[in-house]
Amino acid sequence: MPWGEDDGAAMRILVTGSTGMVGSNVLEHPEAARHELLSPPRSELDLLHAAAVEAYVREQRPDCIIHCAGRVGGIQANLRAPVAFLTENLLMGTHLVQAAAKARVPRLLNLGSSCTYPKDSPELLCEDMLLSGKLEPTNEGYALAKIAVARLCDYVAQEEPDLRYKTIVPCNLYGRHDSFDLTCSHMLAAAIRKVHEAREHRTLVNIWGDGEVRREFMYAGDLAGFLFFALERYEEVPPLLNVGVGRDYTVNEYYENVARVLGTEVEFQHDLTKPVGTPRKLLDVSKAAALGWEASTSHAEGIRLTYEYFLATEARGGRAS
Repeated sequence: MPWGEDDGAAMRILVTGSTGMVGSNVLEHPEAARHELLSPPRSELDLLHAAAVEAYVREQRPDCIIHCAGRVGGIQANLRAPVAFLTENLLMGTHLVQAAAKARVPRLLNLGSSCTYPKDSPELLCEDMLLSGKLEPTNEGYALAKIAVARLCDYVAQEEPDLRYKTIVPCNLYGRHDSFDLTCSHMLAAAIRKVHEAREHRTLVNIWGDGEVRREFMYAGDLAGFLFFALERYEEVPPLLNVGVGRDYTVNEYYENVARVLGTEVEFQHDLTKPVGTPRKLLDVSKAAALGWEASTSHAEGIRLTYEYFLATEARGGRAS
């Protein structure tokens, strides 16, 4: 059946970054069973090598690509390795998009990032704000790479109307398959580990800054669900689309929420010498809502599921299944 006649048909889908948090959640989502998913590990497909990417896509001929791969991390990781965050994410994205275009892959969902929007915006972050202001310095390299790949998707679609490449911009994420390594983890995963260890060892929980910056976090399983939702309504999805939960909390509130879900009382201390990033990042998700989608996992349930995964990971001394 030609593409476009039935968006609900089973597809051959290449998922990059299949061992990362988002890719892993895509693979284990119930909708994945309806499709043939290609999920090559880095040893089989290294996105940093253009020729290898081009050959793989040409040989496998997927109907669609979901690009989840990338070098990711929190403020500490971005500050430690800005060159890698810029160059690796840029190379992976451009190699994949160019290979897809050469092989005439008709659809590609590219994962962007909310850090691509201007810093210090007092308003909800809307899709038309891209490239309208200065970026947050603590993750500028990563943001620049994500912006460039999003624009590349737009350019391909402009030059080749039958290649409809689109970028999905999620809010901050957490969930199963997250990293709890404090040298590279995102804030909510770090909060779960810190609160757990503070309870176990009767120590204080250290929070960077005064804890008053605000963030929006979505359970990664909900993003996976949205990606399958988008594939079934591909023509309705705009070229750039925000996906989130539509509300935020302060960092202090996230730590308090984690402690509440873990059923413990811990003491917090604040390190005012540490960087905290932009004061607020809250996405305008009205366009996703207009498509009929909203996140289904409550904040408390998401923390509970993520903590269960963390405990399983710790018990196994590595990554949990």
